[in-house]
Amino acid sequence: MMDGLRLNLCLILQISAFCYNDAAVRFANYYASHMVLQKAPAQAHIWGTGGAVGQSVTVVIDGKTVGTPMANGAGVWEILLPATPAGGPHNISVTSNGTTVTLSDVLFGDVWICSGQSNMGYQISQIRNYSSVVTSAMQRPNLRISELRQNALNATVKEPLIGTPWQKPGHDNTTHSFSAVCLMFAIELSQHVTQPLGMVETDWGGTPVEAWSSPTALAACPQHKKKRAIDPHLPSVLYNGMIAPILPMTIFGAIWYQGESNAGKPQLYACQIEAMISDWRAKFHQASKNQTSNTFPFGFVQLAPNRNVTGAHTGFPDLRWAQTAEYGYVPNPTLKNVFMAVAMDLPDYASPYGTIHPRTKEDVAVRLALAARGVAYGQQNIDFKGPFPTHFSQTGQKLTVEYDNGNTDISVRTTAGFEVCCGLSESHVCPGNGWTAAPISGHSATSVTLDTSGCQGHSHVVAGVRYAWEESPCDFKKCAVYGLGTNLPAPPFVKQAPFS
Repeated sequence: MMDGLRLNLCLILQISAFCYNDAAVRFANYYASHMVLQKAPAQAHIWGTGGAVGQSVTVVIDGKTVGTPMANGAGVWEILLPATPAGGPHNISVTSNGTTVTLSDVLFGDVWICSGQSNMGYQISQIRNYSSVVTSAMQRPNLRISELRQNALNATVKEPLIGTPWQKPGHDNTTHSFSAVCLMFAIELSQHVTQPLGMVETDWGGTPVEAWSSPTALAACPQHKKKRAIDPHLPSVLYNGMIAPILPMTIFGAIWYQGESNAGKPQLYACQIEAMISDWRAKFHQASKNQTSNTFPFGFVQLAPNRNVTGAHTGFPDLRWAQTAEYGYVPNPTLKNVFMAVAMDLPDYASPYGTIHPRTKEDVAVRLALAARGVAYGQQNIDFKGPFPTHFSQTGQKLTVEYDNGNTDISVRTTAGFEVCCGLSESHVCPGNGWTAAPISGHSATSVTLDTSGCQGHSHVVAGVRYAWEESPCDFKKCAVYGLGTNLPAPPFVKQAPFS
């Protein structure tokens, strides 16, 4: 009777630590055959359970013993594997008390976490020509995928729920339901790096950044009142169930597609996203025995368009600005080693999954992978950012915006998209209702000139300028300014006067 009660309690607690010490030796559930472990110079941190207190566990790679860690009082063993160059396959086994468990076909490479809400969870089968994308993934034997099951909890657990164990991509239901952005990011990246790539999907549609943030990260920003019920929208519940359990795994970086659910409070998001990134970095570093970098690369997708409307100047545009910690670009002094894909020019108003879920995930993934090459991998001569304004000059009813200090040639695809704010002459304060269209009246190779005559009379001055400040600012790939050689869109920005 007592054994049955204990077993049920262990299941309810999702195999809590005190239940491990009389079980057979095993790896933690997210270490599995066909997986990717982090390559040198980092050491892959692995752990597992089983054996009596103080029982030694023999860890072997390809027939060579690499360590004999002891199980602790909770029956948990852990070890840092020797730093291993990229490649494989390898066999890794653990033996204790006469029981041996082996992981086969293990590669060493770079491990990426793919997280966020529904646009990260958007499945590969939902994009156009998904079958050819899967075939492309299958042609890359160094690419492996795994998915965690959705799990909202009010306390952290040692192990996650596994939706898809580690596997090679294939024409199967698990690959077809895998994250489109995550898989296509890896496919694109694999054409430019030689090491294996292991992609771990952990996301939940419709969820706010608070749910993915630990209490430590939440404390860095204004707090919401806590509720007792468990719901995927509540603070820390997805961090507890879908991030905290995998913190001990040594990883290389993370990509993130989220923000739609926070569009109602964009001013707070600038603090929240910076706090979450910093906290994830610190906690992955600590839990992996300092093997995951505490400045690991973090990439995100700046929000795509939503409704086919004009005049929606709040919500999404403010959130896009907040995603960059109000700089307009990344990396920046607040968000270091961070990269992004601009997606505001990729509407899909005919998407059968709703306008908030555009099917144009390949463009997102290509832009994100390009930025990862420049930031995460430090590849030289990679132009991974769209043009960004660096100088403003006003003459009469003209305002000239120069990009990248005159070092980037631009392409102008439409005259629309810029606005200026008409302020009172005695100040440069921009009233909330002061914005008016400022069409492009001309451009050079590196600058655009705006017509500011909308601010007429002696009682008004140009108090600010902004670009693409709409929920859905343009038709598909037809915003105003792009890099001439890259076809990358200039990101949205807002600049208050004085402009010097």
